Amino acid sequence: MDIKTIETGTDGAALMPQPGMASSSGGLAAGVAMCLMSMSSIQFGAALSSPAIATYGVAGATWLRLAFAAIILAVVVRPSLLRYSGAQWRATLLLGTTTAAMTLCFFAAIQRLPLGLAIAIDFLGPLSVAVFGYGLTWRLLWPLIAAAGILFLAHDGEGWVGNLPGVLFALGSAVGWAVYILLTKKVGAAFKGLEGLSMSLIVAGLVATPFGLAETGGAFTLKGLAEVLGLAILVPLLPYALEMVALRRMPSASFGILMSLEPALGALAGFLILAQPMTALQMLGTALVVAASAGATASAAKT
Repeated sequence: MDIKTIETGTDGAALMPQPGMASSSGGLAAGVAMCLMSMSSIQFGAALSSPAIATYGVAGATWLRLAFAAIILAVVVRPSLLRYSGAQWRATLLLGTTTAAMTLCFFAAIQRLPLGLAIAIDFLGPLSVAVFGYGLTWRLLWPLIAAAGILFLAHDGEGWVGNLPGVLFALGSAVGWAVYILLTKKVGAAFKGLEGLSMSLIVAGLVATPFGLAETGGAFTLKGLAEVLGLAILVPLLPYALEMVALRRMPSASFGILMSLEPALGALAGFLILAQPMTALQMLGTALVVAASAGATASAAKT
């Protein structure tokens, strides 16, 4: 799923080069292409969410997206609900609740902030996990570089963009992303295959239900539901599938560094779809966030 898997992999397992991983240039090129498709799916899926958010609100659109994704994956994976232990249920309850909160915060943020800025702030979550996991070392430089980039992104040459609630929602999403990474490791170890992911999405959909129903009032249209179904496939189902295959074709360090391009793709999606232009200073800010993420991932891979 996007860079959430930099630390944990698509099914929550630690990312390690797999036996039999394709080492040919052709296999690596295919893996790179899949990563780029995954990141594009995530960012353009977020940018295309504006009509759904306008129709159903942040909570309503988020709930429907999570619910559709949970249903589709449950049909494919078919988790055995009655076979899981209490510890497995507790793990998925925590992860699912975190997923719902993180997603709600993220879409509330992109409603109030330019997409590139929201993604950059959100990126502080996994970046912090990668850096602070190694203690108080020189790697603390990377979050500082990213913070400088975010400050550049937040100013359009005339004034500060967005608003304080948007920034707070983005920070909430970043915290949720960091917790998500840590919890996904636990869930990945407790389940086989994608069962843990399927269970956590079911929980996330249920947690988001009261918020979604309260905002939508149960007023749906077939056209609106079809649009949200498409968004649910675009994010997160398609990225999960692409990344799972990509990880079989490339080393995990290369995967992590490549996924650091996500803030730049977020800015591009905001420009192309939402007509959110960027100044030279904002482009520099995006470059700093990308460089900080790539640097943190590369230095962690060498440890």
